[in-house]
Amino acid sequence: MELAHIYVKKRREFGKHPKFAAVPAEILESISSTDAFQANYIMRNPSIACFDTAPHMSEHEANTERLVTKSSSMRHVEGGWPKDVDATEQSDVSRFRKKAEKDDEYKGAVKALGPIIARCMRQINTIDIYQEYFEGDHVDHSSEPPSAKGLAVFRDPNEPKRTATSINWHPDPAAPAKIAVSYSSLQFQDTRGRIPQQSYIWDILNPNTPESELLPPSPLCCLRFNPKNTDTLIGGSYNGLITFYDLRRSGSSNPTGTTTAGASGAGAASGGAGFNASTSTATGASGLGSGKEVLPFSCSVIEKSHHDPVYDVFWINSKTGNQAVSVSTDGQMLWWDTRRLSEPSDSIKLSIDSKAVNEVVLGGSSLEYNSEAGPSKYLVGTEQGVVLLVNLKNRKQNNGITVFDQGPGKHHGPIYSIQRNPANSKCFLTVGDWTAKIWMEDLKTPIMTTKYHPSYLMAGCWSPTRAGVFFVTRYDGVLDIWDYFYRQNEVAYSHKVGDITLSSIAVQGTMQAGGKLVAIGDTQGTVSLLELCESLAQSQANERKAIDLMFEREMKQEKNLEARERELKRLRAAENEGRARENQEKKDAKDEKMEALLRKVDADFLAMIKEAEDDESKAAEATPMDGNNPDLNEEK
Repeated sequence: MELAHIYVKKRREFGKHPKFAAVPAEILESISSTDAFQANYIMRNPSIACFDTAPHMSEHEANTERLVTKSSSMRHVEGGWPKDVDATEQSDVSRFRKKAEKDDEYKGAVKALGPIIARCMRQINTIDIYQEYFEGDHVDHSSEPPSAKGLAVFRDPNEPKRTATSINWHPDPAAPAKIAVSYSSLQFQDTRGRIPQQSYIWDILNPNTPESELLPPSPLCCLRFNPKNTDTLIGGSYNGLITFYDLRRSGSSNPTGTTTAGASGAGAASGGAGFNASTSTATGASGLGSGKEVLPFSCSVIEKSHHDPVYDVFWINSKTGNQAVSVSTDGQMLWWDTRRLSEPSDSIKLSIDSKAVNEVVLGGSSLEYNSEAGPSKYLVGTEQGVVLLVNLKNRKQNNGITVFDQGPGKHHGPIYSIQRNPANSKCFLTVGDWTAKIWMEDLKTPIMTTKYHPSYLMAGCWSPTRAGVFFVTRYDGVLDIWDYFYRQNEVAYSHKVGDITLSSIAVQGTMQAGGKLVAIGDTQGTVSLLELCESLAQSQANERKAIDLMFEREMKQEKNLEARERELKRLRAAENEGRARENQEKKDAKDEKMEALLRKVDADFLAMIKEAEDDESKAAEATPMDGNNPDLNEEK
């Protein structure tokens, strides 16, 4: 059966819109019932039919094994030498070279390499690979809104979790970016059992596994690369020891006997350090299959080390590059030579007045050293909130210690971070309690202070590329970025890193390059790597000059206020002195009046006595004349 409806439409009506209208119902076809097909069907009783219009879906889960990647490399320093030639012995090397240079094959090889090298040199001279094609084009990022994005997360592979106490970037900008992170539990009498002692060196391109695993005798509170020899590091331990590491000699035995014995004794004193000096093996290793294990190359003796945790350590400027300085809350500042760590080379007690009878010693909680400010100058932040300037050239006056403001200008708690401005070494930043303060070396009081943050501040640092930008980390897991070139009364940008307390921060780069990568550690051992936008990393036009002028203006204002305060004190002292003199004069005048009155009373008294004496003398003279009269005698 086929139903069709045929209609005719004229050509002129093509393309017109259809016009619908309501028409009465019309039966097009009617099919009546029939029994012709009844034999093909069977009645089913009961008959149930289910209908579902929803599409059918299937769910499947698959969990594959985690693929852990690990980057490995080989350091090629001296190669191609036969087994019987020791590359470290100059005599063996020179003997082998003389023998090889006499060989005819050596001469032929050098002659064959000549044209190849000449061709390569011509290719190098053809194109200047260091040519700057877009020189002079400067992009202004000042109008770009500040922002930051996360790049990677480095987690502590040990349990229980520890605090990332310090972060230090690899000082060589040409080398692959690495960070040295020290881990320690700063909680007093931690009851979580045995605390792991390992600290790690991470490659930012491989956040899964650390590149190197440091095995100190006690957990490290601070760790720094050597800027002159980037393969060596120095660390300060929780039990006060100073440890020296050489990444080129990982796993090798300790060649120095005295420091090895000191390390062994320190490990025994620290309650099982996991460092065996005689066999030079790690007994407390985590066994996580991380990077290569690095044992301390040398270690200080616990009897001649700090007695409290070493909260900061710095490499200082020296000819050999082996000098370092450390500070601790035990009130000592010690200088070390990594070639001989059996005892410190120098020491200073951090006291306010060394000649006082009751000497007050302050505990050091942070340290800053910058050779540009002076090779003998050190800044120390104390746990009492006072800033100390140590100048070794002025040891005769209070051991060279200059004490900054101990009144309203000091912090209300420990100073967790102190750092000089990379663009102006006279200016430095301190972070403690709820504020960050900016100081000048020539003034005892801060020139600028941030507003009180809603949460406690735990760490801070300057931007290496922008003179007016500094970072502070908060207790509630927020990173605050201040940009004084933009505004001074409000935070320029706040970034929520997490809910865990942020404990440390470090920014990669120097004044010439960098400033975009920020590493932030928290109290659970997690280090977050952030990348800043161009406006927070690249220096703006005339920024350094403007910041210097602002600091100079604030310093002059503070000096004027100090001069005004001194003048007011002088005027108040003169006024008090004049008032005291006037009171003394009034008192003297009263004394003179009283003395004159007393003299008058005395004179009157003497006159009365004299008059009485005169009367008595007159009466005595008249008595004999009366005795010759008998009438008077009878009456008597």
